[in-house]
Amino acid sequence: MLRSILRNVWLRKILAAIGTLFGVAVFVFVMLRAIPGDQITASLGTEGASLTPEQRQALEAYYGIDQPLIVQFFSWLGNIFVGNLGFSSRAQMSVADLTAASLPVTIELALLSIVLALVIGIPLGMLSASKPDSPRDAVGQVVGLAGLSIPAFLLGTALLAVFAASFGYNPNGQGYAPLWVNPGLNLQQMLMPAFVLAFGIAAPIMRTTRTAVLEVRNNDFIRTARAKGVPARRLQFTHVLGNALVPIVTMTGLQFGYLLGGAVVVEQIFSLPGIGRQVLLGIQQKEYALVQSTVLIIALSFVIVNLLTDLLYRIIDPRVRAS
Repeated sequence: MLRSILRNVWLRKILAAIGTLFGVAVFVFVMLRAIPGDQITASLGTEGASLTPEQRQALEAYYGIDQPLIVQFFSWLGNIFVGNLGFSSRAQMSVADLTAASLPVTIELALLSIVLALVIGIPLGMLSASKPDSPRDAVGQVVGLAGLSIPAFLLGTALLAVFAASFGYNPNGQGYAPLWVNPGLNLQQMLMPAFVLAFGIAAPIMRTTRTAVLEVRNNDFIRTARAKGVPARRLQFTHVLGNALVPIVTMTGLQFGYLLGGAVVVEQIFSLPGIGRQVLLGIQQKEYALVQSTVLIIALSFVIVNLLTDLLYRIIDPRVRAS
C-alpha cells in the first residue's frame, strides 16, 4: 500500500513539501538562537545589565525563553497547528494580525514585479533568439547581464535619489496607501520598487526564454510549419513560444516564490510595510515567534507557488502530464 501511495506524484510532492516546511522550521529556530543576544537585551538595551537575577528570570518566563530549546520548539510548533502564530510585544499585536496586514502588500508587489519581468524578459529573449550572435542578441545579453549584476538595493537607492532630488517625486514618502483606500497613490508607490525587482528577475526569464526558443526552433515540426507557409508571427507565438513555455513557466514560478520572501531590502528602501520588512524588524528586536512564524509563512507560500507551477506546466505540456 505504501508503494502504491508513493507512486502518486502529487502525494510525493505534498510529502516533500511537508518535509521542506519542517526543515525550514528547524533551521530558522536554530539560527535565531545562534545569533548573540535575546529579546530581553534587544528591548532593554544596556539597561538589561542592571536587572536582578529574579527580574531576568521573570522576563525569560514572560518571553517564553526559560524552557529547554526542544520544549520551546515543539511548543511553538504546536501553537502553529492551532492557529496561534505568536505575539509581537513591539507592535502589541498578534503575529497573525501583523501578517494579515503585511502579506497583501508583498503579494501585490510580487505580482506587479512578475508582470513587469515577463513583459521585459520574454520579448527580449525572443528578440535575442531570433538572430543568435547578432547585435540584437548582444544587446539582449548585455541587458540580461546588467539585470543579474546590479544589486536591487543599489538600483532602488539610485532611482529613489534621482527622482526625489531631481524631480521632487517621492510618493513613498507620504506613508503607505493601501490599494483599496487610494488606488492611484498605491500604484505610484508600488511601480518603482516593482521595476527594481522586475529588472533583476527579468534577466533569468530572458535567458531561459532565449535558450528554450533556440532549442524549439531547431525541431523538425518548426521547419515543417515554416515550409507550409505558416505566417511568421503565428509561427513565433503559437508554435515556437507555445512549445517553449514549460521552462519559462518553471523559471517564473521560482522567481515569484523568491519575491515573496526576497523583497525585504526593496521594501525597506521604499518604506513598504510588507512581510519582508516584518521579518527584518523582528530580527532586529529578537522577536523569535514573529520571525519564526513569518518565515514559515513565506516558506509555505513558496511551496504553494511551486505546486501551482507544477500543475500549470502539466496543463501546458501533455508530455509532462502523461509522465
